[in-house]
Order: sequence, then structure tokens, then C-alpha cells
Amino acid sequence: MKITRQKHAKKHVGFYKYNFQVREPFQVLLDGTFCQAALRNKIQIREQLPGYLGGATQLCTTRCVLKELESLGKELYGAKLIAQRFQVRHCSHFEDPDQDLAKKVKKKPGVPLLFIIQNTIVLDKPSPKSLAFVQAVQANQLVPEHQKQSLKQLKEKEGLGKEEKEKRKRKRVGGPNPLSCLKKKKKVQETKQPPAAKKKRKRKRSRAKPQPVQQCAEA
Repeated sequence: MKITRQKHAKKHVGFYKYNFQVREPFQVLLDGTFCQAALRNKIQIREQLPGYLGGATQLCTTRCVLKELESLGKELYGAKLIAQRFQVRHCSHFEDPDQDLAKKVKKKPGVPLLFIIQNTIVLDKPSPKSLAFVQAVQANQLVPEHQKQSLKQLKEKEGLGKEEKEKRKRKRVGGPNPLSCLKKKKKVQETKQPPAAKKKRKRKRSRAKPQPVQQCAEA
């Protein structure tokens, strides 16, 4: 069951990340009912919430929550001590504590809602308002502000890309390069022949032919 709840939480968190740009740290507003349920079920909110949501959290409450817990007396004194540990945010309805916070949250698209059920923190599935808003966006009836900025940045990038392409085209316009018109010279392969070996001429010495010796006959 624990693995199944974590899968559902991961799926719901992904829904809000993709469609409403919910990013870490996740800002979690705690009311008196949540703090009282955490105290009763011995849940460590600061330690367990980041692991359940899969990211860093920033816990806070409001002055109207503290005033409501104070007005309820000793029964919720422990819940008040828990709420006082977190950052206190200013709210415009301090004089009139909000009794139906969960109902008002569901009427506003893009706001996740957490409960404590059976000793476990549970992230509620997206409200009908959130689903309807996403369907309207997909039907091009509404465009969220963050998507408008993304589209604007994309158009600017495309415009810069077009300008660069036009500049390149302008540079290419003109006459052909005169050097490119020249015919390539054929390479003449010169066959180098090794120089003829010089023949050494040997001079032949002419030997004197022996002449016959004439013997003088003695008279």
C-alpha cells in the first residue's frame, strides 16, 4: 500500500509540475486540522513530507491559523505549538479565520491539497477545477502566463534564426568567383629516367708490333 500511495503522489506531483509549473521547494501551507492530525498520528511533518512528495519542502502557516487554534483552547494547544515552528505568512483575513480552507483551495486551479488519512499523508488527486483548466489550455481556449513567456522566447529565437539565415543568403548573392572558373591544369607526369651510366672508356695502349730482325750476312 505504501508503494501504491507513493506512485499516486508522484503522478499527481508530475501533473502540477507539467501544467502549473510547480517547482521545488514545494511550499506547503499548514492549517490547524493538519497539525492536529499529525500530532494525533505521531507524524513528523518536517521529516516525512519531503520523502513523500519527492522533493524539498518549505513549510509555513498563517496568522489566521494560529488565531483559530488559540481560540479553540487547550484541546488544540499541541497543534498550535506545531504550527508555530514554521514560517508565519501574512494573510488578509486575519480578523476572520478561514473555516473552509479545503473547499476554497479546490475552487482554485493548480493548488494541490494534502490530507492525513489512516496515519498517512495523502496528496489528493487534482480537483475538477484543475482538470478543467488543463483541458481548456489544451483546447487553446486559455494560455497560462508561463506558457505565454515560453512561446514568446521561442518566437524570439526563431526570429533570430531567420535573420541569421537571411544574412547568409545575402552574403552568397553575387558573381561567381573568377578563380572557380579556371580550368584545372592537367598534371603532367614527368617520367624521370635515370641518367645513363657513363661508360668508362679505357684507352687501349697500342703495342709496337715486333719487327723481324734482319741479320747481316757476313760477307
